[in-house]
Amino acid sequence: MQLATEITTFTCICCPLGCQLEVALDEQGGVAEVSGNTCKRGADYAAREATAPERMVTAVLPVEGCLEPVSVKTSAPVPKDLMADVLSACSAARLAAPVAAGDVVVADVCGTGVAVVATKSVP
Repeated sequence: MQLATEITTFTCICCPLGCQLEVALDEQGGVAEVSGNTCKRGADYAAREATAPERMVTAVLPVEGCLEPVSVKTSAPVPKDLMADVLSACSAARLAAPVAAGDVVVADVCGTGVAVVATKSVP
């Protein structure tokens, strides 16, 4: 086993238990060890969060021809460091009524391969 150079702690969000996870990273930034988890999902979550954190992005966008805005979200998590860029791409999108839930607002946001989709319909 390689020596850990950095230890990061997380509260697991995979289930209601909220385990306190510790992730030891090796010299190359890879995961050397995960402890504190009570299930495999917690270990997987901690490893991803320590090396390449991702988040779902949600926003509300105006719709031309409609007083009611439409809520949107990414169809999958995007890298955490791209969240501001994803929000900028969303705000640059122009929507016209009608918009149906599931409509793609931005197809390949910031080159991630993830779509931004409407989560509600507006007439």
